[in-house]
Formats: sequence, structure tokens, C-alpha cells
Amino acid sequence: MLTEFGKIFIFIILAIVFVTITLFLNKLIRPDRPTHEKKKVYECGENPEGSPWVKFNIRFYVVALIFLIFDVEVVLLFPWALTYKENGVYGFVVGIIFLLVLFLGMAYEWRKGDLEWARPNPKAPKLAELLKKEADAK
Repeated sequence: MLTEFGKIFIFIILAIVFVTITLFLNKLIRPDRPTHEKKKVYECGENPEGSPWVKFNIRFYVVALIFLIFDVEVVLLFPWALTYKENGVYGFVVGIIFLLVLFLGMAYEWRKGDLEWARPNPKAPKLAELLKKEADAK
């Protein structure tokens, strides 16, 4: 008799076998006629200009991740708002704590500067300035 873990293991093995067989059959059946046009980078029907290896600003990813995190948390507020009367004071307190954590996370991101699109460039201290400050301190 299989345990629950045995059933999961068999399911994982079957999934791996199914994917492997499907990919192998796909490689056998499909036509393989590469052309110069097919190997070009696709940009919504437009002819590509320049290199496809463009450096994107990391701010795009940071803002997207922050949006996803807070979006999921806000979605969790809807069921709470609909059922907090049924849960009484305990449900209300739990919701307020959740909102407090959400607010603290937002304040942290704001204080860190991740919500600012264009941050000022940090001014790196020069050796001469550091030596002058050290000499002035003595």
C-alpha cells in the first residue's frame, strides 16, 4: 500500500515522463527549416533596430515586484472587509495588524527610496576630502 508521499512521487515521475515524451515527439514531428527571418528578434512585427541585449534599468523590476507584493496584500483585504463583522473583535484586530504590517512595509519602501523613479546619484567622497576632514578633526 502506498503512502501519500508515494502517490506524490509517482505523480511527479509520471509528469516528468509525460513532459519528456511530449518534447521528444515534438522534436521528431515538427519541421526544422530555420531561415534568417525566423532567427531575428521579434518586436511586434517591427524590424529590430540595434542589439537585442539592451540593459534595462533595475527600477522596472523593483517597481513591478513592489506592485505585486502590495497588490496581493490588498486583494487579501476584500474577504476581510466582507467578513470582519462575523469574526468579531478578533477578526477586526487581526485585520488592523495586517494593515499595520502593510503600512510599515510601504513606509519602509518609501524611506528606502524604492518608490522614487529617479534617485539622486550618491556623491562618493574623494580621498582629498577625507584627508582634509581627518586633518581638521585633529
